[in-house]
Amino acid sequence: MGEHSGGERIGELIAERRKYLGLSEEDVARKLSDATGYTPSRTDVWRWETEYEGRTPGPQYLPHLAEVLELDESRLRRARAATKAARRFKMTSSPAEVIARLLPDDTVFSPLGTSTGNTVGAADAQALLRRVHGLRLADDVLAGGDLVETVVRELCSAVRLHNDTSHTEAVGRRLLTGIGELAQLAGWVATDSGGRADPVPLFRLGVAAAQQADDGPLASYLLGSWGYWEANRGNVQRGIDLVRAAEHEVAAGPVRARSLTSARLAWVATLAGDQRTALTAIGTAMDQVDAADEEMAALADPRRWLYWVNRDEQEVMQARVHTQLHRPLRAVPLLRKVLTTYDASHAREYALYASWLAVALADANEPEEAAKTAHSMFEVLAGIPSSRAQDRSKAVVTALRRYRDVPEIAEVLAQWVA
Repeated sequence: MGEHSGGERIGELIAERRKYLGLSEEDVARKLSDATGYTPSRTDVWRWETEYEGRTPGPQYLPHLAEVLELDESRLRRARAATKAARRFKMTSSPAEVIARLLPDDTVFSPLGTSTGNTVGAADAQALLRRVHGLRLADDVLAGGDLVETVVRELCSAVRLHNDTSHTEAVGRRLLTGIGELAQLAGWVATDSGGRADPVPLFRLGVAAAQQADDGPLASYLLGSWGYWEANRGNVQRGIDLVRAAEHEVAAGPVRARSLTSARLAWVATLAGDQRTALTAIGTAMDQVDAADEEMAALADPRRWLYWVNRDEQEVMQARVHTQLHRPLRAVPLLRKVLTTYDASHAREYALYASWLAVALADANEPEEAAKTAHSMFEVLAGIPSSRAQDRSKAVVTALRRYRDVPEIAEVLAQWVA
């Protein structure tokens, strides 16, 4: 991806360049009319700059608009795609607004414990856990680059809350659980932030807090997340060791938590080239997630961090395993099924899953379909500051380049790859 592949909006880009060059809206409209034979008006240019009613310049204008504004056409195309993706995925709020909307009103950290001096109680610990869950929901709709600083700051506040106040043993255990959950989330978003925070001390802190709280399933969640990241960045044996430790921690835990760990094992085994273990583990994960619904319904207080572990998510991991093992005919139907009904507000995950579908279609010798899926993925990626998604885009480009002579593939590569 090129230098300007972030979330640049086309309206702001056009307005800034026009003013920098000393052009009026009427000047831009006239130059475009001369170059294209179309008749855009000053009002059309104003609508593009303000994105009035979702207006953006049509594709027929982009090469000529690039000349008028002295810009690379690829930069304009990416800005247009980012703008359209933002509307499609409802990303109209700033990250700060999203976080504020999802966090409960009664759980601001600063007042915790102030009503009783330096003592915090069970209500304060529950407030912390509610706040963690609000941040977790924010991670569903925001990328790591938008969220990491907020979560790390909240984690530091939670540690101070535990260390600098008086509380009963039971309350202390709940505070440690909150710290563990926050550390898992902080480590996870750090892996998606392009190096803005080191995940290792965050995961390590979380494991220590979870083990001190005697919360094996939470320790397993942290170890599995840590191992998954290590394997993805090339430390495969380290990843396997961590996921095996996660298995030990969750052995007596909820079935849904065991399903998550089984899926993590399937993935690290896949990266290790251990097909037998990978296929066995992902089969176990699917059986466990199917058994988990009945178990969760019977629990009075289910673990909130397991809310996202469901059959669709496990089918995506199953499809990823098959794709990595070059079994695309098994992967494609699973990914198409999930993407058809996927929550439109979860843009990063949509882009990630579409990337796996594009690679699977390429492996299945369906380059035209792969091009169509890749184009959709790149459109969404244009507005997301996610290193995880950017890494996946590189894998898609590698898969597509095998078919660079196919016109549809050549068009996608020309438009999206600098």
